[in-house]
Amino acid sequence: MDDLDQPSDLTVGDLDPAAPVPAGHAVLDVREQEEWDAGHVPGAVHIPLGELPDRLDDLPEEDLLVVCRSGGRSMRATAWLNHSGFTARNLDGGMHAWGAAGLPMTADEGRDPYVL
Repeated sequence: MDDLDQPSDLTVGDLDPAAPVPAGHAVLDVREQEEWDAGHVPGAVHIPLGELPDRLDDLPEEDLLVVCRSGGRSMRATAWLNHSGFTARNLDGGMHAWGAAGLPMTADEGRDPYVL
């Protein structure tokens, strides 16, 4: 697959606020643990970028919507995943854009979620 075959990035404006995770997709969050703990997409799978090559068996079978804080790490993860045979799309703007759009977030231990 060459770069022209990469699925296009999505922005929060492309998402349906009532059901922001596109049908047939799972969210993969590639941020570090402390970022995840602060707030994340409900139901997302958390695999930090540095662990991704060793945790392919932990990936869901659906197409992937990949997120990080602002879109840089998720862009690299998306390119690598697509070249490795997965179907992945980057969320441009990442969790900053997700949170600014008021899309659902959760945090562990009942805390109010935020983007770190």
